[in-house]
Amino acid sequence: MRIKKGFVLREVCGENVIVGEGLGALNFGKLLVLNESAAWLWKEAQAMGDFTVEALAEKLCGEYDVTPDDARQDVTAIIASWQSVDVIE
Repeated sequence: MRIKKGFVLREVCGENVIVGEGLGALNFGKLLVLNESAAWLWKEAQAMGDFTVEALAEKLCGEYDVTPDDARQDVTAIIASWQSVDVIE
């Protein structure tokens, strides 16, 4: 998986949000608000380019005090929400 071109993380009024920029995001028309750990995962996914649930879960375990099973569940859930608004491919 990878983040689609044209989607970026911005801070808006103290909130971490995913917004569409440029031609690739013309039909997006929404803001996706992320909590601190989801924003951290977005940055990690962006830095990795291609990413997997397992790779992000491993990084999450290294950054936060979370079990591997909980990390995998959390990453799976956030990726599902990103897929539902079509910001990753």
